[in-house]
Amino acid sequence: MLAVQRTVALLVCFFSGYTVWATDLDTIGVTLLRTTVANLNGSGIRVAQPEAELDTNGLQWEVNPASVGQSPGLFTWVSTNGTSANFPNNVGAESGHADAVGYNFYGTSAGAAPGVQHVDNYQADYFYETIVAGKVAIPARLVNQSFITTGDPPDQEVQQAYDDYIAQYGTLFCSSVGNGGQVYPPATCYNGIGVGVYGASSSIGPTLDDGRSKPDIVAPGGATSFSAPYVSGAAALLLQAAARGDGGADTNAASDSRTIKALLLNGAVKPSTWTHTYSAPLDKMYGAGLVNVFNSYQQFAKGQQPANDTSLVATGAAHLPTGNPNNVSSPSGWDFRALTNTPSQDVVNHYYLNLPASSGSSFVFTATLVWEKQLGLTNINDLDLFLYDTISGALMASSISTVDNVEHLYLTQIPAGRYDLQVLKNGAAKSLTPSETYALAFEAFAPQLSLNHMASNAVISWPVYPAGFSLESIPGFRPSNSWATVTNVLITNNLNQYTVSTVYGLSFYRLKR
Repeated sequence: MLAVQRTVALLVCFFSGYTVWATDLDTIGVTLLRTTVANLNGSGIRVAQPEAELDTNGLQWEVNPASVGQSPGLFTWVSTNGTSANFPNNVGAESGHADAVGYNFYGTSAGAAPGVQHVDNYQADYFYETIVAGKVAIPARLVNQSFITTGDPPDQEVQQAYDDYIAQYGTLFCSSVGNGGQVYPPATCYNGIGVGVYGASSSIGPTLDDGRSKPDIVAPGGATSFSAPYVSGAAALLLQAAARGDGGADTNAASDSRTIKALLLNGAVKPSTWTHTYSAPLDKMYGAGLVNVFNSYQQFAKGQQPANDTSLVATGAAHLPTGNPNNVSSPSGWDFRALTNTPSQDVVNHYYLNLPASSGSSFVFTATLVWEKQLGLTNINDLDLFLYDTISGALMASSISTVDNVEHLYLTQIPAGRYDLQVLKNGAAKSLTPSETYALAFEAFAPQLSLNHMASNAVISWPVYPAGFSLESIPGFRPSNSWATVTNVLITNNLNQYTVSTVYGLSFYRLKR
């Protein structure tokens, strides 16, 4: 039996009420998604919210439906004291922390996914001991965990329990990494999404056990307790989109937790100080970046795009582009499939991308590869991600971590041309099992800024996708640090548009991301 006060720690200082900035949904792409895509609100998705208790009696862990603007009929409350479908009830009591988490997750006024089908609100210790460690299936597809674990059982035991649960049931977990110091379980697990907070104190990776990249992604919220539900809400929107076929006919592949994770990470916007290396795929503070579900959805909506070719090479040998002349249908999209190697060979799936000069002279390219630590295993198969120029055979970029089950590429300027995006499964000693299933998301685009004259005005425009760009201006010739962000940008026909009068002198404009 886990000791409540030793096992689960809240990630915020307590306060009266809660604050959600009106701009948070703008920041994470929800507002833009609602503007451009109809009826995405988490409908049909059942979610779970385990909550740490605030009191030593283990009672204060429940969401009050009125605090999130929802009906009591949306909830089931579950703890060691039993189960209830009413509020208030005798299995627990209200928690201000739980209210604030729910407010950002599915609250009707400011939640990312206010239309979820049902919320199972659990006491956190009960949830870990009975559900996760006990490997008991739950009806929820998605779980938000705004708590950390400390003390007994050891971190490795908690981490392994979550990885096995996800591998067995395919449930998607979004967990807070902590508000400083190390990244804590359950966010350290391989198969879940570890969430940091953007613009406030957050735990920083890599993980202490083996140096893996965590967090996976960040969101606003003031503390990681409140950033995690924004990512959970974004995941609920993608799960709804998958179920209704927005990503293609294979709804099982589209809704797999690996696919959702890959899309969320690949759609993230990079902060100005974001960095990574070929062996550490994600930034130690920001992960893949700031979540933007609009970008993730747009990549998802391009559909599943199978690899154009598969090749086998001797383990460790060169794996240059093949002679296959075909290309994937779009430079943005996703895939979900398996690779199987032989004992002495590496296996490579090739995705050929054509980036025509007619679309731009320079492209931004991002790709994210996700796979799982398999059920019962204590380590992972080794997969890598590469981008080759098919004409010269030159390697443009690689992500070849030996410890992570995420690989990530990010290039800000590659020329127009034809490229080979490769997913490689290593053979020999790095192959724990012959076959591994992975999800891949990728995006290539050329930033475009256009200008049209209308009488005494000029209209500056650029596409709404990909999101994350801001328009900046300086009047006349000013030092570069005088650039100011332009407001009053309107969206018309999938274009961001800003109208400026041409009678007030010289101004310069630029897009910044």
